[in-house]
Amino acid sequence: MGMVVKLKEYFHQAGEISLFAWRFLTEFFRPPYEWKELLRQCYLIGNKSFGLVGATGFIMGIVLTLQTRPTLIEFGAESWMPSMVGIAIVREIGPVLTALICAGKIGSGIGAELASMKVTEQIDAMEVSGTNPFKYLVITRVLACTLMLPVLVVYSDLISLLGSAIVENIKGDVSFQLYFNNVFLYLNFGDLNPSILKSFFFGFAIGIVGCYKGYTSDKGTEGVGRTANAAVVISSMLVFVLDFIAVLITDIFYEL
Repeated sequence: MGMVVKLKEYFHQAGEISLFAWRFLTEFFRPPYEWKELLRQCYLIGNKSFGLVGATGFIMGIVLTLQTRPTLIEFGAESWMPSMVGIAIVREIGPVLTALICAGKIGSGIGAELASMKVTEQIDAMEVSGTNPFKYLVITRVLACTLMLPVLVVYSDLISLLGSAIVENIKGDVSFQLYFNNVFLYLNFGDLNPSILKSFFFGFAIGIVGCYKGYTSDKGTEGVGRTANAAVVISSMLVFVLDFIAVLITDIFYEL
C-alpha cells in the first residue's frame, strides 16, 4: 500500500512539474520581457559558478588521466591517451558532471531563494502590486540556466583537457601542442554538438525544478530546507534521465 501511495505522489509531482514547464513555455513569449533581471541572473548563475566548475573540471581531467594512463601503458596504447580522454570528457563526462554540480549549487539556490520569498509573502506582495511574479522570478531564472549551462560545459571541458595535458606533460613528456593536436584530430562536430545540445536541456530541467519547488513551497522555515533538498535530488535524477535519452537518440543517428 505504501508503494502505491509513493508511486501516486511521484506521478502527481511529475504532472505538476510538466504543467509548470508548459506554463513557462506559454508565458515566455508574452511581454513584458524582464531583460535586466535576465542579465542579472545570467551573471549570478554563470559567472558565479566559473570557480567551482573550473576547479572540478581541472581535478576531473587530472584524475581521469592518472587512472587511465597505467592501463594504456600496459597495452602499449599510451599514444591514444589524448584522443581517448578528449572524447570521454567532451561527449559524456563534462556535460553530466557540470550539470550535477549546477544541480547542487544552482538548483538548490533557486529553490531556497524562491521558497524564502514564498515564506515571507514577497511573491504575494508582487501579485498584489500588479507585477507578474512568474515572469520576473521564474522565466528569467529558467532561461538563464538554459543559456548558461552550455557555456559552463564548454568551459569545464577546456579546463579538464588542460588538467589532462599537464599530467601528460609531466608524466609522458608530451608537449601541450602535441597533446591538443591529438585531441582535436579525433574530435569532430558529431562529438561536440550532442553534448552542447543536451546541456541546454540539462539547464532547462535544473531551472524548472528549482523554480517549481521554490514557487510551490510550503510556508514555514522547514519548507525552505525541504525545497532546497528536493530541488537537488529531482534535478539530478532528471539529468541522468535526459542523458540516457540523449545517448539513445545519438546512438540511433550513428547507426543510420
